[in-house]
Amino acid sequence: MSNEAVNQNIPPKNGAAKSGKKTTKTVKKTPPPPMPDERPEWGALGRHAQKMKNTHMRDLFANDPERGTRYAIDVEGFYCDFSKNIMTDETLDLLIGLARACDLEGWREKMFTGEKINVTENRAVLHTALRRPAEDIVEVDGENVMPFVHEVLGRMQQFSDSVRNGTWRGFTDKEVTDVVNIGIGGSDLGPYMVCEALKPFAHERIRMHFVSNVDGAHIDETLKAINPETTLFLIASKTFTTQETMANAQTAKSWLLNHYSGDTAAIAKHFAALSTNEPAVQDFGIDSANMFPFKDWVGGRYSLWSAIGMPIAISIGFDRFRQLLDGAHAMDRHFCEAPLERNMPVILGLLGLWYRCFFGAQSTAILPYDQHLHRLPAYLQQADMESNGKQVDRYGRRLRFPTGPILFGEPGTNGQHAFYQLIHQGAALIPCDFIASISTRNPVGNHHQLLLSNVLAQPRALMNGRSLADSGKDPQKVFEGNRPSNVLLVDHMDPYHLGMMIALYEHKIFVQGMIWGLNPYDQWGVELGKVLAKDVLGRWDEAQCDGLDSSTAELFKRIRFRFQSWQDL
Repeated sequence: MSNEAVNQNIPPKNGAAKSGKKTTKTVKKTPPPPMPDERPEWGALGRHAQKMKNTHMRDLFANDPERGTRYAIDVEGFYCDFSKNIMTDETLDLLIGLARACDLEGWREKMFTGEKINVTENRAVLHTALRRPAEDIVEVDGENVMPFVHEVLGRMQQFSDSVRNGTWRGFTDKEVTDVVNIGIGGSDLGPYMVCEALKPFAHERIRMHFVSNVDGAHIDETLKAINPETTLFLIASKTFTTQETMANAQTAKSWLLNHYSGDTAAIAKHFAALSTNEPAVQDFGIDSANMFPFKDWVGGRYSLWSAIGMPIAISIGFDRFRQLLDGAHAMDRHFCEAPLERNMPVILGLLGLWYRCFFGAQSTAILPYDQHLHRLPAYLQQADMESNGKQVDRYGRRLRFPTGPILFGEPGTNGQHAFYQLIHQGAALIPCDFIASISTRNPVGNHHQLLLSNVLAQPRALMNGRSLADSGKDPQKVFEGNRPSNVLLVDHMDPYHLGMMIALYEHKIFVQGMIWGLNPYDQWGVELGKVLAKDVLGRWDEAQCDGLDSSTAELFKRIRFRFQSWQDL
């Protein structure tokens, strides 16, 4: 175990125990490693950044005709062009030196072998095990977890097949036409994004719906659009206690029971659970045979590969769900086996760190030129910002440098007519990821040629800019250029390559988190708001304001009074 591993208490030697004497052994804790900005590699990057800030990409391309080829990586038809970045070979060498100094390769091995790198929750981080072959061995606390993973996958296949082929029937013996996934956070964003991304592969009979917001409008508008006799609800909650999810689940349950005159036998025919809390699932009325579990080493925002992916399996079929897992596993292998200087997640992670820490870039834009990927920016917002949006490292030390960036985005070309103005001519440096599929499953006129022409034009414009001379001497039309971007291309946006792309971003987040010294796999900042919301809810009946600050107290009184007045109308 390396010096960065969490120290465990060491029991006394057998000799001390046999002597009958009570001895106390002082365990000397290994001091934490230096922070990344205390390392010489960080200082070298800072000095190099000052030089590169006066370097324009136009000159880098002019001086190196092979730049567009040299700075590109192809992994099984997944192509990444990272040539349009403010960097040179020296930049990459220095960044890789920092990665090695921070033991990136060691932390990578710990994650894949099941060490408990989620140190604040004492958990392994093994979403990668969910897409590994059955014959592999991955141990957690001495147990090989792969038999469990594949047992659940087998049950998911049987269940999803039965819904798709019509053998799963509702309470009145009708086929399922609508599936409603009720979850929030990772139990919603991942499956929703993938189902939308792979909509061309969706089952013709089955419509997918996703309900997450506790705002009653979300569940109410969904229920208005479906038939209780042909609807299957999937309740996605690890603990089966998530406030928003269970509120929506109870509303759906009441709606169903109202249709069936209160006959609770209908619940087992119209509800399944993606959870680990069997007693709570049974209390709800769901047959435990229709509960699909996963382990605590699967974080919510990394859980679409687990039972949480059931809506994906129902929508596109289990064989294609398996292809999604296989694509992710292919990226896992690349991440583990490729040298750092030719490693796609490593390169993208290091370039993101380069701009965040040495160029002051606060944001990153995710720009999919694929309408089916319209939920990708929202999915990656959670994956990245909930993972690395932290100021304290895994040793409890406050950091002196910025970490996770703000992620935002919109499908192209919509974004071009919305926020690209800021990216092109604004004061902020905003690195961009352009994502596109060379083929299309919607060959309408010349639409796809127009789309791809734009995905080629925008990175070029960001890089080159436009001079005063080329702008007709009008300073309003000057673009400085030198705005960095990456272009990610696939031949076909199919399940396999989508799996590769999602895993690519997972590992990019890991790379940055490990170098920054973070634990990307907890989310304590999310918890406080939940606690305080329960506190306010508990005050509702008595209008109790003791202990609230004056602003919250006045807002609470106003909301409660007017809410009650509206309810009485």
